Amino acid sequence: MAVIVVTGIQAAGKSTVAQGLAERLERSVHVRGDLFRRMVVNGRVEMGPADPPAEALRQLRLRYALAATVADGYAEAGFDVVLQDIVLGEDLTAMLAAIKHRPLYAVVLAPRAEVVQARDEERRARRGKVAYKPGDEGVTDLDRYLREHTPRTGLWLDTSDQTPAQTVDEILARVWTEGLV
Repeated sequence: MAVIVVTGIQAAGKSTVAQGLAERLERSVHVRGDLFRRMVVNGRVEMGPADPPAEALRQLRLRYALAATVADGYAEAGFDVVLQDIVLGEDLTAMLAAIKHRPLYAVVLAPRAEVVQARDEERRARRGKVAYKPGDEGVTDLDRYLREHTPRTGLWLDTSDQTPAQTVDEILARVWTEGLV
């Protein structure tokens, strides 16, 4: 059994790809890290684009720790685990260290910023789900942060010109050798 961490910026396709990946594995679980954020009923402090409050960072790190523990638990019970969340910068190193199960793989979805912006606008129109405000620099800033501050660990994929199914196919073809942490 393996744990595969799928990360990238908001609207990079993590949820769709992680679900598709889990569906292709024989005995699998899809752990959505954001679920732990949404479980906080009162007192939740959201991450912001710049200089997040200390409490937001504390809650983010708690979310990562909980996700790592759940991934380990499912893997120990005989499941392949696809853990999906936004884990950027040195937080990716910390999360991968927090997951004790081996083998452990990492996949970083890194489509071009303009593709992420277009996907976000499509999601807004289709489902009302919004990651970025129209016209802001959030996509560009977050993409720059991903590329400049996230360690080149695991399998990095530019999925700009792929469908989710094509991305899942590429992950399955390459992750077992190129994604190993």
